Amino acid sequence: MKTELLIIGAGAAGMAAALSAWEAGCRDILLVDRRDRPGGILPQCLHKGFGLACFGTELTGPSYAEQLAQRLKITNVRLALGTEVLAIDADKTALLSDRYGLTELHFDRLILASGCREKSIGALPVAGTRPAGIFTAGQAQEMMNLRGQDPGNEILILGSGDLGLIMARQLVLAGKHVIAVVEKEAHYGGLARNFRRCIEPYRIPLLVRTTVTEIHGHGRISGVTLRRLDSGEEEQISCDTLITALGLIPERELVRKLGDPDWLFLAGNCRRVHDLVDSAVAEAERIGKEATR
Repeated sequence: MKTELLIIGAGAAGMAAALSAWEAGCRDILLVDRRDRPGGILPQCLHKGFGLACFGTELTGPSYAEQLAQRLKITNVRLALGTEVLAIDADKTALLSDRYGLTELHFDRLILASGCREKSIGALPVAGTRPAGIFTAGQAQEMMNLRGQDPGNEILILGSGDLGLIMARQLVLAGKHVIAVVEKEAHYGGLARNFRRCIEPYRIPLLVRTTVTEIHGHGRISGVTLRRLDSGEEEQISCDTLITALGLIPERELVRKLGDPDWLFLAGNCRRVHDLVDSAVAEAERIGKEATR
């Protein structure tokens, strides 16, 4: 099996790169994704705030993904969903796995648009056990918006990145008690607009220069110990859920051993973490054209 351009990741960046490469004249494009639907994490982002730069209006995550997916449908870009890329080799071959088995694919150029992964609580020097009830912000968002699952009721959020701020609002609107958003720095980490929209109107406490040093509970989390980083003062807070928003790590493991060959291009959040999806899309459009040239 062979293709001229292989794109890994059918999130916003991958779809934008495919559209850009198609418009630039590439007619043999294979876009693969491990999920069963395109869009990456966008389908789980039910809040508005996407698309002002690209579409001139505020869209939800699913609507943004659908806009790009509809554009793809009028091209002949091949879309392989439910397909995992297990390995990329320097001889420009990829090993693909889907429900039918393994396939070796030969390609001329590769765009990696695999996005990024969340840092977990394991990245911090936190004492105690690892009981149930500890989720990353992305996991909690997927649980609520795609699976209809309930993460908990008395919730502490560690980290004030955009996803942490957005989840704080969603949890309050779902009737949950958000005890506080805890941030180790002296200022919240997300965009100012998200702080104004998600924290201030709901009077959610923001505890700056504070972190979690210990987790309590067996079976299910029952509380945490908080430490003030400026004074060293500690206090124990009761909660049944801890949601972490500790930052994102570009997902590049597939190509890490390859160095920097001239046939490999990175796009979107696996290249660098973008604050806005419109920024990732604009970059991916440029990369799509560059890969075609």
